[in-house]
Amino acid sequence: MNKDNLDPIDRQLLNIIQQAFPVDPRPYKVLGHLTGISEEEALDRVSRLRGAGVIRRLGGVFDSPKLGYVSTLCAVSVPEASIDTAASLINPLPGVTHHYVRDHHYNLWFTLIAPSEAALSTTLQQLENQLMQEASASPVLLLPALETFKIKVQFQV
Repeated sequence: MNKDNLDPIDRQLLNIIQQAFPVDPRPYKVLGHLTGISEEEALDRVSRLRGAGVIRRLGGVFDSPKLGYVSTLCAVSVPEASIDTAASLINPLPGVTHHYVRDHHYNLWFTLIAPSEAALSTTLQQLENQLMQEASASPVLLLPALETFKIKVQFQV
């Protein structure tokens, strides 16, 4: 599915969802009201768009430092043949927000958030041991943010 396959209601739903997903006990009822469709159709359309990969993630974004959490960007060097294994060890961790593969010596990067420095350190030590044993990875390189930049990305559909 691409942007040419989206009808005006799909486009309207996508724009609303990016700007202000309704914080309501029945958000799809609100979305339906805003777009002139039923609650069921709004849910079906969003489900279809998620299934097609048009919507990759639907969830809240929190300012983790204001909640007392700490985070770091991590990089690890993994043999090409072990990237899937490494990703399968990284992705299930509750504090991992995303990971990506790069064309670099450190070819697998991910971010990790934890409730404290101690929890972050413990999680990273356990993960590093697993990555080294099961994916022949290098030690994890920590790249904590020195300055925070927040960029609001919104795609007009």
